[in-house]
Amino acid sequence: MTFSLNPEADGWGICSARPEDAAVTVAVTGGTGFIGRAVIRQFIKCGVQVRALFRPRSGSTPPSAPGLTWIPGDLLHIPSLEHLIRDADAVVNCAGAITGVHSGHFVPANVEGVKRLVSVISHSKHRPRLLHVSSLAARMPEISPYAGSKRLGEDLISRQDALEWTIIRPPAVYGPGDRALRPLFECMRRGLLLAPGTGEGRFSLIFVEDLARAIVFWFKGVDLSGRCFELHDGRPGGYSWKDVGETASRILGRPVLRVRIPPGFLRMLAGMNTLAASMTGMSPILTAGKARELCHEDWVCCPGHGGEMGGWMPAVDLEQGLRRVFGL
Repeated sequence: MTFSLNPEADGWGICSARPEDAAVTVAVTGGTGFIGRAVIRQFIKCGVQVRALFRPRSGSTPPSAPGLTWIPGDLLHIPSLEHLIRDADAVVNCAGAITGVHSGHFVPANVEGVKRLVSVISHSKHRPRLLHVSSLAARMPEISPYAGSKRLGEDLISRQDALEWTIIRPPAVYGPGDRALRPLFECMRRGLLLAPGTGEGRFSLIFVEDLARAIVFWFKGVDLSGRCFELHDGRPGGYSWKDVGETASRILGRPVLRVRIPPGFLRMLAGMNTLAASMTGMSPILTAGKARELCHEDWVCCPGHGGEMGGWMPAVDLEQGLRRVFGL
């Protein structure tokens, strides 16, 4: 049976499910998130059965699709985790907290949740392989509470000698439907590119579907256990804000002006945003820690780390990715 696949859509698409993969199952956490949705789409596209964890809210359930089973719960609920990984061939952990002010906002999901997931896998009869989606920020744990929590989660996993584990550290992940970078893209569409810090920083990028395909490649590829990979879109030395502005200008057909946001002004905005969020009960996106991350001038993936992942290669460069983000 063949279904259409629309990787840009918010729902789930399927195409060309292969009979020989019908009994293969992967368990996914964070399946309703930006990266998790793309990962599920790619697995189902390949005919892999997916069991995904989701946090029930107001009685709502995520979109359904053939080959996809949703398990209610979260990383802190052991019975849900046991149900999730039962008879699974592998586990992909995409879950994690990305917004918050202090470590207490990140530790439950990024550290304690990882600890419980590892414990459940370790005590299962068949011990499925584990792929943990971390963050490039984990290589600088001192820069922010978020980065520190991601490193602690990595350390918990890397100490598990009895498990087959692999860690992926993606840089900034972007694509259609991404809420975190939406303000940046909307400003670029209006002709402005806001460059934090000195404006001279360099950074790697990866398109969300490329990251998802890399995860499926890991699932079906060679043994990559006990290793950590920094995956990116293949651009040596990453990008500068000038590169991004020029690419956006070329795609949009009009100038995109780079406007530098000094570190002090960014810190002031972060303080105001944090105060406003505390008054509304919302979780702030721009915080002091996030401001330090944005002003850091070297978020370039280490050379060779992506290419060593068993031959996986990215397919979407910045221009192709931005065209898809802008719908062009």
